[in-house]
Amino acid sequence: MRLVVDTSILISSLIKQSVTREILLLPFMQFYLPEYALEEIEAHKPKISRLSGLSSDEIDLLLSSLLENISIISAQTIQPYLKEAERIIGDIDPSDIPFIALALALENDGIWSNDKHFKAIKQLKVWKTSELLLRLKKL
Repeated sequence: MRLVVDTSILISSLIKQSVTREILLLPFMQFYLPEYALEEIEAHKPKISRLSGLSSDEIDLLLSSLLENISIISAQTIQPYLKEAERIIGDIDPSDIPFIALALALENDGIWSNDKHFKAIKQLKVWKTSELLLRLKKL
């Protein structure tokens, strides 16, 4: 499967050892992340540290390990899709525009997010972790 990963999924995997982290490390999965998400993670690093008990260096090390299985996609690649993405989700959550644009830009099986506002999107498949787990059990 090829999935666009919402920042909240990646942050969750940094906070604790979980099924989310295990999925992100599956070698047969392909994950995509807009480069913008790395800025978001950096901005949330103090909160991640507080919730996880990890130091900044430990978070960087774990993130580096997770990113080995995640392709970072440049802003230039998603730029042509930003207007369409804004039309789809801009009124709901403008910070998610890059994720929608990425899903429009690349061949994929949808977006992996547990954020409730993604349910409003009809143009793209959105996977909650529980749905993804059910799908993976069938593989």
